[in-house]
Amino acid sequence: MSADYFGSEKISKILLKLAPPVMLAQLIQALYNIMDSVFVGRLSDAGLTALSIIYPLQLLMIAIAVGTGVGINTVMAAMLGRKREETANEYAGTATPLASVLWVIFAAVCYAIMPSFARMSTSDEEVVADVIAYGRIVCVFSFSLFLESVWTKVLQSKGDMKTPMIAQILGAITNIILDPLLIFGMFGLPKLGITGAAIATVAGQVVAALVVMRKGFYKSPSIKKYPRYVAEIFRLGLPNIIMQSAYTLYIFGLNMILATFSDDAVTVLGLYYKWQTFFFIPLGAMQTCIVPVISYNYAARKLPRCKQTLNTSILFGFALMFLGMLCFLFLSEPMLRFFSSNENVIEIGNTAFHIIGWSFIPLVTSLTYPVLFQAVGQSVKSTLLTVIRTICLFVPLGYLFSLFGLNYFWLTYPVTDTITGLVGFILTRNFFKKESKLDEIANAETAQSN
Repeated sequence: MSADYFGSEKISKILLKLAPPVMLAQLIQALYNIMDSVFVGRLSDAGLTALSIIYPLQLLMIAIAVGTGVGINTVMAAMLGRKREETANEYAGTATPLASVLWVIFAAVCYAIMPSFARMSTSDEEVVADVIAYGRIVCVFSFSLFLESVWTKVLQSKGDMKTPMIAQILGAITNIILDPLLIFGMFGLPKLGITGAAIATVAGQVVAALVVMRKGFYKSPSIKKYPRYVAEIFRLGLPNIIMQSAYTLYIFGLNMILATFSDDAVTVLGLYYKWQTFFFIPLGAMQTCIVPVISYNYAARKLPRCKQTLNTSILFGFALMFLGMLCFLFLSEPMLRFFSSNENVIEIGNTAFHIIGWSFIPLVTSLTYPVLFQAVGQSVKSTLLTVIRTICLFVPLGYLFSLFGLNYFWLTYPVTDTITGLVGFILTRNFFKKESKLDEIANAETAQSN
């Protein structure tokens, strides 16, 4: 790949080269997350509810790890766009120490709060025990997830999508193979139940980290550079961390609201997010791929290529999420029965899936516009859109609609994403107008000086 690949190659060709490996890897990742729920659901209804409760904490873990990686990815792409490869490699060298520190902090906090966290969402002691057992293992032993996330972003900043894809595939295969063996105690292995599911998840993460380590690990820069480098990484990565962390907060908030109706309602929300992942992960993969492309071209002041990259990813997102909408509208019952035979879960889930499905089209823009602002270093606007969606709208609207009954609660999704998408469109239009005007002024001043 040439040094100016992001700046000269046809946009559609770049995305078709970068996106499929990421999509395949993350779809397989989604598959093994779903298989966790399938096997645990066969074990007990309590275990399935426990996975729904622990899901926000897993999202928070991913938010911190991936968000930090996105900061590294973005600054490296910008440095490469300015032909400063040595500096880009120094930023890559901060990845391992930074991820290790974040893991230690996260693991210690999660171990301490897990019992209280479980009891905030349920009073069923069997569910509480499952949350603690599963949650403590996947959070405390999450070092591989942190390392794999930052090493993957280092590789992606240089256009290497193949190695992370292989890592995710091998990690997923490891998890899928170990799940039934450890959960049900097959071939002479001990029957560990939900603890076995947690061990299988961690083992898959270890395998994935080992694959990307060889190419993703860089020598650390001198310690005196860390304050400046870490500050820049978090300046660019913080919007992504906040965006993903806000998901944790709003899903936790929605779980709390649904818990006032029943544990089955909480289970339905968890099952929605399992199936949603199959469509959101390709969308997220495309967003991952446009970050280095937009960062590179924005640094090189090639605004038309930035706009073209954004529009191409949105059109892809519309096509993908239209397919997702059709699945949630017309295949909701088989999707629910894939996990559960509880008739109350099926009844609640059918209504939920039919209503939430309509949110998929506006959701494309509500999730893509923050990525644009993250890629160009305008973290305030990216964070604003995330805060509007997850904090200002989701939980307040969820509570408001819940007052009219459980069926009305699900309207939260289409209403929230429609409003957020409209705000994002206005901010994006104004951004490109302002940047184009700045370029016109700069070109005019250059012409006068010549």
